[in-house]
Amino acid sequence: MFKTYTFPSVFEGNNTDLRNVSPDLINGLKLFHNGDGYVVGNLALTEGVSPHRNINSAPDELDYNLLLKSGMLVANQKLGNPLTISTGFPFSTFQLYKETAANLINAQHVVEYDAATYGGGTRKNVQIEIDHVQIIPEVISCAIALRKGQHQAGGNFFVISLGYGTLEGLLSTEGGIVQRTSLSTYGLRYAVNLLEKELAKTYYLELKTEHQIDAAFQKGVIFLNRKRIDITEMRNKVLRQYYEDVISPAMRKAFNDNDFTISHDMFLAGGGAMYPQLVDCFKAEFQDILELEVAHEPQSLASRGYCINSAQLNGGVKSSAVGLDIGNATTIVSIFDENNASSESSIPSAY
Repeated sequence: MFKTYTFPSVFEGNNTDLRNVSPDLINGLKLFHNGDGYVVGNLALTEGVSPHRNINSAPDELDYNLLLKSGMLVANQKLGNPLTISTGFPFSTFQLYKETAANLINAQHVVEYDAATYGGGTRKNVQIEIDHVQIIPEVISCAIALRKGQHQAGGNFFVISLGYGTLEGLLSTEGGIVQRTSLSTYGLRYAVNLLEKELAKTYYLELKTEHQIDAAFQKGVIFLNRKRIDITEMRNKVLRQYYEDVISPAMRKAFNDNDFTISHDMFLAGGGAMYPQLVDCFKAEFQDILELEVAHEPQSLASRGYCINSAQLNGGVKSSAVGLDIGNATTIVSIFDENNASSESSIPSAY
């Protein structure tokens, strides 16, 4: 069993004095980088004006550094030092960024943060020590979680990770992944941008950022000019369009008849798996071919897979294992819950 900690992957510069504006650290993340203050996650959404993040940013960019530091800070406050961290990237950027990210993480870090936001005192420094680091493709982490986590999935199966910035997929077998089947294409951002264009035909969007539109997309409601607008029907429409224009063609290109011959199961993960309308599109296409299942807590599946991988790097020791999923919409930190035993108690080889 795991404990997961989640916050939106957004930030904004902020050097104002913020005191007692949040209940705890995870909701009151304010970090300092090169002397400047930044609110991160939920605090950026409540105190910021234009919270943002670049999509699929490089490890040496500011937003990745802030989200990385925030994730490590949360993990350090729960586990102490040293930490073993696994994280990753989509297939589309994995080879490009893996070495830079590993070098960035595999160092001693001093994270400066403001504890006054949640009544924890004043500006503080915490040293974070890293024991081991591994960077793996995000969808492989999902497969690890499915095989070695709560699902205990066996045999051959397809994994589709419906992320915000990128959709990832592949065929996982007991002997490893089938590299030929790996796919990487536009994520839910495609549908969110379609929705934004539809809304802009009728409403003034008040300079809302992409991530603010996404927050409304998730809720199915948006407030514009003091009016509550139900966008669920519009959301359903753009999700179907996204599936027909992007997802289905990408899967047809990646998966062939031989793949369906050896596998009869497909798992959906990522934030997109939480939209029933999108899941229904998969069911309609594969109802006579595959058994379709939404993974348990699909949004945190990759993070839990990273955590299992970290325990493997530690020779099975779970007390310092961290799974860090720095997503384009959400950052998720997973650690083992030592007080709640489950099927993850014995950690075999992640691969």
